Amino acid sequence: MGSFVHSFSYLFMEKKSFTFDEIKLKLVNYCVYQDRCHAEVEQKMREFLLIEEARDEIILYLLKENYLNEERFTRSYIRGKFYIKHWGRNKIKMHLKQKQISEKLINSCFDEIHEDDYEKMIRKIFEDYSSKQKGLQEYQKKSKTIKYLMSRGFEYEKINDTFDET
Repeated sequence: MGSFVHSFSYLFMEKKSFTFDEIKLKLVNYCVYQDRCHAEVEQKMREFLLIEEARDEIILYLLKENYLNEERFTRSYIRGKFYIKHWGRNKIKMHLKQKQISEKLINSCFDEIHEDDYEKMIRKIFEDYSSKQKGLQEYQKKSKTIKYLMSRGFEYEKINDTFDET
C-alpha cells in the first residue's frame, strides 16, 4: 500500500519553479541545441507559465542575440527534410506552415534545394520504389509509384517530367 500512496502522490507533485534567468537560460539552450522557430519557442515557454511581459522580453533577447532566427530555422528545416528525410517541396511547405512560417519566407528559402538534386531524388525514389512493385502491369506500377512520390510531397508535374525522361 505504501508504494501506491507514494506513486499516487507523485502524480500531483508541484512543478518546480524557476527564476526568470533560469528560464531564459533554459530557452537559450533549447535554441542552441537545434534551430527553432517562434512557434516552438512559444510552446516551450508555456511550460513555465510566464507572464506576457516576461515572454516578450525573452523572445526579444533570443532574437537580438540571434539564438532565434526564423530564416535560419527555415533553411535548416528544408535542407534536413529534403536531404535526410527525402521529402518533396509540398510536404516540407505543409509542415513549415504548421509551424506558422510564412509562405513568402518558405518560398524564398527553397533555394536550399538544388534543382539537380531534386530531380535526382525523384528519379532515385522512383527507381527504388518501382523496382519493389512485383507482379503488376507497367501502368499499375507507374500509378502506384506516382501516388507514393506524391505522398512524399513531390509535385505531380515534376514526377511526370521524370517519367518522360525515363
